[in-house]
Amino acid sequence: MQCWRGLEDIPEDWGRSVVTIGSYDGVHRGHQLIIGRAVERARELGVPSVVVTFDPHPSEVVRPGTHPPLLAPHHRRAELMAGLGVDAVLILPFTAEFSQLAPADFIAKVLVDKLHTRVVIEGPNFRFGHKAAGNVELLAELGRTYDYETEVIDLFVSGEAGGGEPFSSTLTRRLIAEGDVEGAAEILGRPHRVEGVVVRGAQRGRELGFPTANVETLPHTAIPADGVYAGWLTVDGEAMPAAISVGTNPQFDGTERTVEAYAIDRVGLELYGLHVAVDFLAYVRGMLKFDSIDDLLVAMAADVKKSGELIAAYERA
Repeated sequence: MQCWRGLEDIPEDWGRSVVTIGSYDGVHRGHQLIIGRAVERARELGVPSVVVTFDPHPSEVVRPGTHPPLLAPHHRRAELMAGLGVDAVLILPFTAEFSQLAPADFIAKVLVDKLHTRVVIEGPNFRFGHKAAGNVELLAELGRTYDYETEVIDLFVSGEAGGGEPFSSTLTRRLIAEGDVEGAAEILGRPHRVEGVVVRGAQRGRELGFPTANVETLPHTAIPADGVYAGWLTVDGEAMPAAISVGTNPQFDGTERTVEAYAIDRVGLELYGLHVAVDFLAYVRGMLKFDSIDDLLVAMAADVKKSGELIAAYERA
């Protein structure tokens, strides 16, 4: 899959294509319907499929300080989109100048002049252009001028997550913030993932017999609520069952919120400086301060046992 950062990266000889536009944070199951349809139409027409997205999140430029917690960094979104069969991803730098583009100018500059769009696939609530003035009706109207089709796909899927609310990135972020990683996984179609580089911490886990990877997460990452979780620690493509701790380490009066993962039954791992991924499968318990270190050790052993059981049950299902 090709990945372009800016309009200037698009090959000059790029032909017609099927395009969909959006932030697509998380590439959740609703997003997958739209992107999947774009891939399907592209294959029917014998042309490439392109996803257009933005960096940074438009809200950070339009309303500074309102950047939402991110469900997936751009490289992860591209990986997920490639898995759906997308041929190219265009990441547009979202600047103050770009935000001033009128809807018609956005269509002409991006969809027509550069991507030579044949079909645009969007959800019913798609907005674009300065002050989000453009909608799917205008998109279709401009298509008659610029010779492209517009297809609107209902992306609203629902299930048990959020009490039956339609799936969305906003709902997913809320569930993660509440520690409901299982509800988030229902929306995403996979466990929520946090990535970053392993850095040196206080090394108390090592001293206590449970050495953890202290993950310095990427900026704006959506971090689950403080607590203990079952999941996986993935290093160089190897997913290892893990017990994961999120919080400030109240047992030792910590103040910095961290994500730490203990790879169950693995010894001798040297992970400092490596980029790793932590996948959150299930909530185990809240973050507590115990009366003694011995009580903490008993709880940690129980956490590891429970995490291993939850992971094994998931893998057997």
